[in-house]
Amino acid sequence: MLINSLLNSKSELTNSSVTPKAVALSTRIRLARNLNNFSFPGWADKDRRSEILAMSQEVIRELPEMENARIISIKDLSELEKQILMERRLISRELCSIEEGSGVIISKDQSCSIMINEEDHLRIQVIRSGFNFRHVWKTIDRLDSEMEESLNFAFSSNWGYLTACPSNIGTGMRASIMMHLPGLVITNQMEKVIRAVNQLGIVVRGIFGEGSEASGSIFQISNQQTLGESEADILKNLNNILHTIIEQEHNARDRLLATDSAKLFDKIGRAYGILQNAHHLSSEEAMNLLSLIRLGIDLEVLPKNFRRLVDRLFIECQPGHIQFTVQKNTQTTAQLEQRDFHRAEILRKQFTNIPPLDFEQTISHN
Repeated sequence: MLINSLLNSKSELTNSSVTPKAVALSTRIRLARNLNNFSFPGWADKDRRSEILAMSQEVIRELPEMENARIISIKDLSELEKQILMERRLISRELCSIEEGSGVIISKDQSCSIMINEEDHLRIQVIRSGFNFRHVWKTIDRLDSEMEESLNFAFSSNWGYLTACPSNIGTGMRASIMMHLPGLVITNQMEKVIRAVNQLGIVVRGIFGEGSEASGSIFQISNQQTLGESEADILKNLNNILHTIIEQEHNARDRLLATDSAKLFDKIGRAYGILQNAHHLSSEEAMNLLSLIRLGIDLEVLPKNFRRLVDRLFIECQPGHIQFTVQKNTQTTAQLEQRDFHRAEILRKQFTNIPPLDFEQTISHN
């Protein structure tokens, strides 16, 4: 498998040195850029796309941040490999369907990936654990500037950076936080929050972005407007809104503890029991159970050092990762039933050393 070395190396999202925080799982900023005097990828022929791919790869591989990066052509990937990279948020669903003249360059720690010839010539992405727009922006701004020294980006003094889709024109920036919001989900307030932030130019999506469903009470929340505001203004506005959502999530959790703690503890206890004993789990069920365990960790029912394990399992219990593990161990093609049995087996083993739930500690602190 082409991405074997990638899966065996440490990843920003699965092996982060940063202690994960409650509510905010990760921060991501993505920039859309296009080369001047070249047609957008959707209009370019095969030869021009190949030229753009080769030109971009030559520049990107020389960047200090991309030392020892993996340079991958999409046409060389199997469907399973594409799915795994998408589950790790290193490529998009759209790039998976474009094989001729498209590729991705992934940094050694998987914190940066640059897609080539997706909807735009370049989609530069930096992702870090936790809530940290300042650090992520500093990194991606430096990457963008270094690339612009060698590549002539399409830019208009009136419109800013030119992009294939008008919704990205201007800064070409999408900034987002992946948030764990079980309190708002359990108290049925999530729809209200989504409607409110939509009116402020903020969009709420599922764990894998546009077109994906929310799973495990995990939502990707990002800016929608890219034109007419500076990057600093967009990040400041988004930062303020996200902190308000975090406050609402904490308030929802406090209300649950104050008014319905027995049912809340029952949900967490059942999730704990199922993960320790189940023999068949779909990816959706596993995500929802892990979500409850993460909530239990946040409420101090379990030690906080297990939060990193749960955040890793959110990724590694996805279908592509499970199928990769099954095939590696059995040398057979994993069918749906096999994946569900194997997912349960992996989670049982991971939860063998999880200590007993301590509800009394949570009660004493509230």
